[in-house]
Amino acid sequence: MTTLPFSKFHGLGNDFILVDNRASELPVVSPEQAVALCDRNFGIGGDGVIFVLPATGDTDYTMRIYNSDGSEPEMCGNGIRCLAKFIAELETQEGKALELPHTYSIHTLAGTIRPTLQASGQVTVDMGEPVLLAADIPTTLADQGDKVVDKTLQVAGQAWQVTCVSMGNPHCITFVDDVASVPLADIGPLFENHPAFPARINTEFVEVVRPDYLKMKVWERGAGPTLACGTGACALLVAAVLNGKCDRKATVALPGGPLEIEWAQSNRVFMTGPATLVFSGQVTVEAAGR
Repeated sequence: MTTLPFSKFHGLGNDFILVDNRASELPVVSPEQAVALCDRNFGIGGDGVIFVLPATGDTDYTMRIYNSDGSEPEMCGNGIRCLAKFIAELETQEGKALELPHTYSIHTLAGTIRPTLQASGQVTVDMGEPVLLAADIPTTLADQGDKVVDKTLQVAGQAWQVTCVSMGNPHCITFVDDVASVPLADIGPLFENHPAFPARINTEFVEVVRPDYLKMKVWERGAGPTLACGTGACALLVAAVLNGKCDRKATVALPGGPLEIEWAQSNRVFMTGPATLVFSGQVTVEAAGR
C-alpha cells in the first residue's frame, strides 16, 4: 500500500482528482485504480484522474488523464484549466513567484495546449485549431476528405442532423429545440458507441437561444453525463458557426455554468472559464504504476 497526495478541482462541476506525477514519466496510478478513485460512493469521486508529468520537448509539463471508466482521452478542456491552477499551487508551495497573467505550455495527446491564468481568477485556454475532416475526427459519416456538416445519423429509430468536430478529441453536435427535454441517459450511450464513430464519440445536444448564447447538455465518452465539457463547448461553437447558427464568439451555458468561447479569425479556438480547488488530501492505494 502507498499514500497518494492529491487535490480535487472542478471546472463548472466537471471534477477531477489531480496528482503531482512530476517524479515519474508514467502515471503512478493504473487505469483500474483510477476507476476506484473516481467512484463517488467508495472513492474520492470524480470524472477523471489528471496527472502532471515532466515536460515533453520544449513544453513546461505533460498532462495525462484517465476517465472514470479507466479509458484515456486525448485532452480535456475543463481538466486543463484545473491542471493550470494545480500547477500554480504546486509552484507557489515550492516558492516560485507567479506574476499574472501567466501562460503554461502543456504537452497532451492532442498536441501542445496553452492555458493562461488571469488576474481575475479565470483561465483562458488556447485550444488550437478545430479538426473538421471525417478521417481525422474520425467518423464514417462523410467521405474521409470531407467535412461532416449537417449530416443525417440514425440513432434509436430517429434521424438526427449532426456536425462533427475534433478538438483533439472527437465530438458529435446536434441542434435541438429544447435541450432540457433530451433523454441524455438513454440516448447518450447510443451516440457514443455508434458504429459511425470508430473511436467512440463525445456528444453535445445544443439549443441556440441567441447567436451569442447557446445551451448544451453533454454525454462524454468514457465518463457519461457531466456538468461541463470544455472541448465540447469549443466544438459546438465551431459546429454552430459552420451551420450559420451563431457568432464566432458566444457564451455556452452548460449545466455547471457558462464558458466564453471564441473561434478567432486565426482559426484558433479560445475558451475562458473558472477552475476551483475543492479540497486536498491523501488516499491509500495499492502500490502500482504504468
